[in-house]
Amino acid sequence: MAIDFYYGSGSPYAWRVQLALEAKGLPYERRLLSFAAGDTVKPEFVALNPRHRVPVIVDAGFVLYESNAIVEYLDEAYPTHGLKLFPGDARQRAVVRRIVSEVDGYTDDATEPVIDEVIYAKPEARSAERLAAARERAAGEFAFLARYLGGEWLAGPLSAADFALYPIVAFMDRCHQRDPSFDAESLFPPALAAWKRRIESLPYLATTRPPHWRAS
Repeated sequence: MAIDFYYGSGSPYAWRVQLALEAKGLPYERRLLSFAAGDTVKPEFVALNPRHRVPVIVDAGFVLYESNAIVEYLDEAYPTHGLKLFPGDARQRAVVRRIVSEVDGYTDDATEPVIDEVIYAKPEARSAERLAAARERAAGEFAFLARYLGGEWLAGPLSAADFALYPIVAFMDRCHQRDPSFDAESLFPPALAAWKRRIESLPYLATTRPPHWRAS
């Protein structure tokens, strides 16, 4: 039976779950919600997640929300399927969880002002000074994370840590897509830029890319 996957196109948290589903080779049915249409506050969705957020999965009647909980559940519920999202011994798995927490606690916070300024702010409300300050902070965070790349991936083998970070990195490309004057590539140190290319060479990455990004 396929897992029902409720998501919003472009949500980085939903994207990490879809990457996990693809990497584990699990069958799933996409349930695309429209933020603009208010799908996340409709009664049928609130019955699944009273916090009105994506992602949500329904697996044989079991309903789960919060992206990190979902990714861990998929790894534990389907240990013999595809990629091990939390590989290695207890210490290595702890590092994976720590990096996921860092992405949620620091990287998202550092990049949100860039996204707000480039994508969501009206042209007349944009500020070159605010954007410059936001870029500097985001670049500093990416440089910090790049220090973890002693090998190809963030925490040893490919893991949930990489899937947590990639959608946020990809959002910088989305900023460039929306405003070609925004130089996204200069935000990434060479090691992180190379890591990004490795992620983008994964055979299932294109399947997970937000459809409206491809169409833009």
